[in-house]
Amino acid sequence: MHQRLAATAAMSAALVAVLAGAPTASAEPSPPGCPSGNVCVFDSNVGTVGPAVIKTTGNRRGSHQTSIVGSTIFNNGTRQPGHDHIRATWVLNGRLYDRCLHVNPGPGDYKLIIGDHATITSLTWRGECDF
Repeated sequence: MHQRLAATAAMSAALVAVLAGAPTASAEPSPPGCPSGNVCVFDSNVGTVGPAVIKTTGNRRGSHQTSIVGSTIFNNGTRQPGHDHIRATWVLNGRLYDRCLHVNPGPGDYKLIIGDHATITSLTWRGECDF
């Protein structure tokens, strides 16, 4: 009986040690020109460099041609269950792509670099990413 209690206590202590050492997510600072609550697009393939060419708190439909080096999409939304993820869609070489972005800082990807010669066609707020 004492051995079982000692083993249980040791396992509990090990679990606490693992959890205490686990990194916590910390938000990346809001990019310049991309206020909290927005999804933003930057014409840069190195992140959120330069002015945001798109920033919106609502859904966006339409065409935006990425720059000659590509573009970065950044979900700087605010946590709101069922409505804080972004579904980004774009066309590249005639093929339609989509990706779900979590809100900064995640967990999961909250920014995405899309290559050059692509056309971003929509940015849609949605619930949890399931793909």
